[in-house]
Amino acid sequence: MPTDANRQFLDFEKPLKDLIEEISSMKSRQEKTKLDLSDAIGKLEQAITEKKREITRNLTDWQRVQLSRHPDRPYTLKHISKMTDHFIELFGDRNVKDDKAMVGGFASLDGETVMIIGQQKGINTKTRQMRNFGMPNPEGYRKALRLMKLAEKFDKPIITLIDTPGAYPGLEAEERGQGEAIARNIYEMMRLKVPVICVIIGEGASGGALGIGAGDKVLMMENTWYSVISPESCSSILWRSWDKKEVAAEQLRLTPDKMLGFGLIDGIIPEPDGGAHWDYDDAAQKLKNYLIPVIKELKQVSAEKRINDRIEKYGKMGFWEEV
Repeated sequence: MPTDANRQFLDFEKPLKDLIEEISSMKSRQEKTKLDLSDAIGKLEQAITEKKREITRNLTDWQRVQLSRHPDRPYTLKHISKMTDHFIELFGDRNVKDDKAMVGGFASLDGETVMIIGQQKGINTKTRQMRNFGMPNPEGYRKALRLMKLAEKFDKPIITLIDTPGAYPGLEAEERGQGEAIARNIYEMMRLKVPVICVIIGEGASGGALGIGAGDKVLMMENTWYSVISPESCSSILWRSWDKKEVAAEQLRLTPDKMLGFGLIDGIIPEPDGGAHWDYDDAAQKLKNYLIPVIKELKQVSAEKRINDRIEKYGKMGFWEEV
């Protein structure tokens, strides 16, 4: 987790930055003058807590999108390290190569062996390039499917952590069958005999998210988004400019509360005050606490019923009128 000194702030987080800088200044003064400023520092720390609550309580849809992309936000591997033990990462699709934008492997979650798969963004310039900014190629989705089939073979629940701006749209990805790889994953995930839980932990964009997003339960963390297109791309198509991205974010209804209202997801996982980037341990613990009872609940259901319920659930999505 970043320290206060190297923490990054979004525009609407500036009041927090000012308070943190004031605390830092007071601590420095206290050290130099040997004056006891602990009461004043304590009041400022309480003000930070209250300001975090105030900010997250009044977020616009676009601000929630910004939080989902926060450079300090924990990614898939961070959540795995914080909420599981004995993670064994598995590599390669046994066909082309190992896609670094997609990670996965077996891990122990509260004593239960699970397969965890997710997109991984980089934490600095070098790793962002290596991870392709969390945009998997076809081999990434084929790797994910291979791991899902392995979990099915050993009768282990599957958890997918979704955080991608989309599947990689490059020429080489299309040449290797990007669309087919995503479609194949959706088809196969519908028929998996083990429990499948999908969680959007950041960005849930388009087919890139759906490629590992078809499950018995689909959950979203509080400051995330899930949509067929990003607000910027929607704005550029409809208004020929990115200037309307805030309007697009509102119209796309992409936030967790809207998704839950439409029946497209099954639950919302709360985040620490201010967002997951303020407390990695608490964010991972909240996610873990949500996952454990869901896994136990799904394991009580027979494989055949789970598959039928899964298919029926997706078949009922959307609004239509018969004439």
